Amino acid sequence: MKDNVSITTPDKRKITFFGSDRFPVIAGPCLVESKELLGQVATELCRIQAILPIDFIFKSSYRKANRTNGSRLASIGDEKALSYLAEIKKEFSLPILTDIHLHTEAAFAAEICDVLQIPAFLSRQTDLLEAAAETGKVINIKKAQFMSPQDMKFAKEKVIRKGNPNVLLTERGTSFGYGDLIVDFRSLNIMREFGSPIIYDATHSVQRPSQNGVSGGQRQFIAPLARAAMAVGIDGLFIETHPDPAKAKSDAESQLPLSELEGLLRSLLTFRYKS
Repeated sequence: MKDNVSITTPDKRKITFFGSDRFPVIAGPCLVESKELLGQVATELCRIQAILPIDFIFKSSYRKANRTNGSRLASIGDEKALSYLAEIKKEFSLPILTDIHLHTEAAFAAEICDVLQIPAFLSRQTDLLEAAAETGKVINIKKAQFMSPQDMKFAKEKVIRKGNPNVLLTERGTSFGYGDLIVDFRSLNIMREFGSPIIYDATHSVQRPSQNGVSGGQRQFIAPLARAAMAVGIDGLFIETHPDPAKAKSDAESQLPLSELEGLLRSLLTFRYKS
């Protein structure tokens, strides 16, 4: 049985993950760096959304709580960052997704955001999952790099037990020795058995964790891995994008250049498999 999760946009449109002709894409810069950055990315997303059968959910983290190196920027300030996301939501009529890291953050972030994301490192944290569930928002659970796809059933059940059926499950790669990830595409079909929409994270999957104190990445593999996921069958795509990734304050090596987003999505739609 499929749980057809839907997200209502600020202008009252419905984004649905099963059976829609429009493909949901979660996209945006990794970290809220400035209001100008968010506006530049949102403008491009809306332009693409107007010409392709894509529905965007705007993603940016108001704080990065799991930086490899503690000297790296974690936030420009939680309240300031969330206020910028609120402005993007209002100006561009895009639903907003952000990460939360502590159970005490759930209600705070839910005042603005439409989707609360559970970071991969925290996807077994019961109190975090339950607090997120209690907001009634859509919850996107990212599969930990150390978890099997079968174990995501139990992460989902922690949300369901709180009366919230609105769960997305995201594949973002599995630890492959030290400092590398690999994608097991069987996980997409295994997690699909749990009934929730399945999202593929095309940019975190190409990360190379902890390369001399920062996360590295192999951007050249974003497109081929995303094509493979689309062909296997996914219900949505997650992709971090930045106008100038080399200058990004987080995940500089794995974010997609914003100028390449339209071309990538055009090509991926030709591989879309509707299960």
